[in-house]
Amino acid sequence: MASFTLTRDAVVDAPPARVHAILEDFHAWEAWSPWEEMDPHLERSFSGADKGVGAHYAWSGNKSVGKGSMEITRSTPERIEIDLEFVEPFKASNQTAFDLTPAAGGTRVEWTMTGERNVLMTLMGKLYFDKAIAKDFDRGLAKLRAVAEAQP
Repeated sequence: MASFTLTRDAVVDAPPARVHAILEDFHAWEAWSPWEEMDPHLERSFSGADKGVGAHYAWSGNKSVGKGSMEITRSTPERIEIDLEFVEPFKASNQTAFDLTPAAGGTRVEWTMTGERNVLMTLMGKLYFDKAIAKDFDRGLAKLRAVAEAQP
C-alpha cells in the first residue's frame, strides 16, 4: 500500500471563526461541497452531534457521488479532522483535514486528503483521481469562499 496526500488551498475574505463554523456543520455543506450538486436526488442522513466532534454525515447517490460517510473526529479553531469512508463506487478509508490560518484578506483554508492506496488505485490516482479531486477541491473552496464572504 502506498500513501497519498492531496492538498489545495484558498484565501477566504472572512474571519477564521466564520469559516470554521461552516466547515464543522455538515448541514452547511450542501451550500458549498462540490459533490452536492452532482446529484440532485442525493440522499443524506445526519447523526451524532449537531456539529463538531461526533457529527456524522452519510450520503448515497448516483455514480458520480457514490455512497459513503464521514465523521468529525477533531475540531479546534485552527483545524478540523474528518474520517472519510467510501463504500461505492470503490471502498476506501481516508482522512480529510481543514487547516485555518489568518491571512491577509481573511483566512487561508488548506484542504487535505490523505490515505493508503493499493497498486491499482495508486496508478488510477496518478492518471485520474488526483486531478479530478484537485478540481473538486478547487471548486469547493471557491464555493466555500462565496458562502463565507456572503455572510454578515
